[in-house]
Amino acid sequence: MSKNNRNTIKVVDCQVLAHYQFEGDQYILTLSSDVIANETKPGQFVHITVSDALPMRRPISIMSVDKENATFDLLYKVVGKGTKQLSERKIGETLSVIGPIGNGFTMTDKKRPLLIGGGVGMPPMVAIAQNIKDSDYQPFAILGSEVPFPFDAQVASDGKDYQGATHTMPELEEWGVACRLASLQDYEGVFKGYVTDLARVYLDGLSAEELAQVEVYSCGPHPMLEAVAKLAKEYDLPCQVSLEENMACAVGGCAGCVVEVQTDNGPAMKRVCVDGPVFDATTVF
Repeated sequence: MSKNNRNTIKVVDCQVLAHYQFEGDQYILTLSSDVIANETKPGQFVHITVSDALPMRRPISIMSVDKENATFDLLYKVVGKGTKQLSERKIGETLSVIGPIGNGFTMTDKKRPLLIGGGVGMPPMVAIAQNIKDSDYQPFAILGSEVPFPFDAQVASDGKDYQGATHTMPELEEWGVACRLASLQDYEGVFKGYVTDLARVYLDGLSAEELAQVEVYSCGPHPMLEAVAKLAKEYDLPCQVSLEENMACAVGGCAGCVVEVQTDNGPAMKRVCVDGPVFDATTVF
């Protein structure tokens, strides 16, 4: 991965432009910032003030940007006191945001990116899809959730049925990015099983030539990432993963988010915030 980019991190005041609530205590927050909209790379995140009452910021992945209108979107789920207070922020309020932070995903010469996102790990996959939508890449995105998806799934226009998976995320459909959904719940048009099970269905449908062009990109809960790394190894595919860790400072000062990573010089402790959050899967699993 590229060198960390702490020198590009900015502290900006962002106005809340929209705040949508979805089932399962999920929210999409739209904030204004020319800097973040224009400088963010897929896989990076922001550290956001949730309220005046709580000094500790929360790290949230950037889902999409609108450079023309100088805005960016965050998808988050209420899991504690901080995200609960963030969910109460109203349109017109201003929030202090540090970002963009971290080393994002590196696009390679493999032209068939397989994007696998689970839960609040979906946003970085959406970010990659947005970034390469008008390129010669042929991505396939798999999004998984055990609560209702934070969008109204629609039937994919390509008409393909991956063992019951016929529906996609509207935004990805609009961008021309192939996508299918997975869940253990009985949602209409959604593959019933794990994201890795659906990935296997997709991969088994590729020719040897097509398979040689696949690189896996993933973000989600730790057990899911382990399963994705194992799948990538099984199919002999390169794989980049974005790790989710609790963070205090998020700018490399406190070392509260370190993980053990294998390097050329042996095991080393790396900070997820600035050395990551994206790592080569073979070095962390």
